[in-house]
Amino acid sequence: MTNQTQSFLMRRFEQVGILPKTKHGQNFLIDLNLLRLLFDSAQIDDRDVVLEVGTGTGSLTAMLAEAAAAVVSVEVDPQMHQLASEELVDFDNVTLLCQDALKNKNTLHPALLDAVRRQIEAMPGRRFKLVANLPFNIATPVLSNLLACELPPATMTVTIQKELADRMVARPSTKDYGALSVWVQCQCEVELVRVMPPTAFWPRPKVHSAIVQLRVRDDWRRRIPDLAMFHTFVRAMFFHRRKMLRSVLHSAYKHQLGKPDADTIMASVGFGETTRAEELDVEALLRLCEAVRARVGEG
Repeated sequence: MTNQTQSFLMRRFEQVGILPKTKHGQNFLIDLNLLRLLFDSAQIDDRDVVLEVGTGTGSLTAMLAEAAAAVVSVEVDPQMHQLASEELVDFDNVTLLCQDALKNKNTLHPALLDAVRRQIEAMPGRRFKLVANLPFNIATPVLSNLLACELPPATMTVTIQKELADRMVARPSTKDYGALSVWVQCQCEVELVRVMPPTAFWPRPKVHSAIVQLRVRDDWRRRIPDLAMFHTFVRAMFFHRRKMLRSVLHSAYKHQLGKPDADTIMASVGFGETTRAEELDVEALLRLCEAVRARVGEG
């Protein structure tokens, strides 16, 4: 269904008696040039196992299936899943799952990862990639949780809200810089491929969107001794982003660190009493996390 224009979708949905559901964040990419750009940016070939979150009508799924070794696509809406199943019936390398992509906010659904793992293990040399027009309401947890996986995608090429893209590329001491910025940048090279107007989608969202590509750097991930702890640590440090870091540090680890301990740790990495998390780059936060880990581990 690479003719996914607004008029085509409206006719097709009317035929089967369905409407886009805002509760599922359903905004269909109807600018075919941008759909092609999303696909081309991912550089899919026959080594790739592609995860797509938000099958929709199956338009992008079909493009991916023609190039990839295998596609695992998940759709939470049973009506949309049925529509896509009919459109993709001729592809034997597509696994369509009808379920939520998330088990909960902080965990991807195991069935999703199991389906991907089976396809990766089916043949030596296969790579894992995410390509998706991500539903706005789950974009952040999907991307964050994939980066927490033992085997994350080599690349993640997605459409997301521009506001979210801005947060991913933000630098320290800017309004968009936060826990997500650090979590993404500690592991990935981030490229903002294209900003997209609301008219590129149907129904039209109220905000601009963007095609973004995250390229996961294994060497960057390896320099983080405890990835799960760093993820928790970063979220805690930015929970009260305007507070002084020493009080945030003590609050986050109050059962393990007294105020003097927090001061000692801050001094050991060269931070003053008035330092805030939003001023620190990824390297500085990694150093601080390691200092905390060393002290907490001793306790």
